[in-house]
Amino acid sequence: MDKVKAKKNLGQHFLRDLSAAQRIVELMSCHGGYKKVLEIGPGMGVLTQYLLTHKEYETSVVELDRESVEYLKVHYPELTPRIHSADFLRLNLNELMGNEIFGIVGNFPYNISSQIFFKVLENKDMIPEIVGMLQKEVAVRIASKPGNKDYGILSVLLQAFYDIEYSFSLGPGAFDPPPKVNSGVIRLRRNGVTDLGCDERKFFAVVKMGFNQRRKTLRNALRAMQIADHPLLNKRAEQLGVAEFVELTNMIGTKVIESPETEESGEEEQE
Repeated sequence: MDKVKAKKNLGQHFLRDLSAAQRIVELMSCHGGYKKVLEIGPGMGVLTQYLLTHKEYETSVVELDRESVEYLKVHYPELTPRIHSADFLRLNLNELMGNEIFGIVGNFPYNISSQIFFKVLENKDMIPEIVGMLQKEVAVRIASKPGNKDYGILSVLLQAFYDIEYSFSLGPGAFDPPPKVNSGVIRLRRNGVTDLGCDERKFFAVVKMGFNQRRKTLRNALRAMQIADHPLLNKRAEQLGVAEFVELTNMIGTKVIESPETEESGEEEQE
C-alpha cells in the first residue's frame, strides 16, 4: 500500500509539508512530566515518523480510517501494538492510556476539532499538553483574549485550565488534498488551576449561555440564571475573562432579576 485516499466524510487533509510536521512535533515539551503521547488521526504517519524518534515518551495513535490503520501497520510495524482503530470521541482515555497522564498531538480532522477539545476538557487532569493543527479560524478563536471578536466559548473554557499559544499558520498547499481554508497550530499547556472557585458545571453553562446570544448584554442572555444585579451584566460575553465568568457563576440564584420587556437581537455562536 503506497498511499491512502483521503476521505471527505472523515475530514482528511494529509499534511505533506515535512518541515511543518517537524515543527509540530518539536512543540511537544513533556510539560507536566508525561511519558506517553497520543496522536489523533495520524493518516499516513507524517507526524508519527517524527514522534517515534523521541524516545523520552511512548507514542500511541488513534485512527478511525481502516485504510490508514493498515498503512501504518505496514510502514511502522514497531507501532502496531499501539495503533488503536477507534473513534477518539468515543474512547475511555483512562483505560486507553493506562490511567497515566499523556500529551496529545495531531493534525485534527477539521470537522470534529471543537469536539476533540471538549473531550480534552472532560479529561483535563490527564492531559497536561496538547499540540494541534486545525482550521485557522478555530485555532485563532481558542487562543483569542477578551474583547476580541474571535473570542468564544472554547476560548473561555480552555483558557480556564490551559495556557494557550498560537504557534504558526499553514496555507492549503501544505496538504493533500488542499483544504479550502488556512490552518493554524496551537499549543495548550495545563496551568496550575485545580479548582475554579465555583461549580464547574454551572460555569460551563454560564459561558455557553452567554455566548449563544453573544450580541445581547449578559443581563438579557443570562436572565434565566437568576443572577443578582451586577455591573458585569451590562457587558457582553466577549468582554469577560475567566475570573469574571467565575464571579457571575458564584452569583447564580442569589436574586431573581426581572426579565426585560424587550430583547436585543442575537445570533448563535458557532464553535
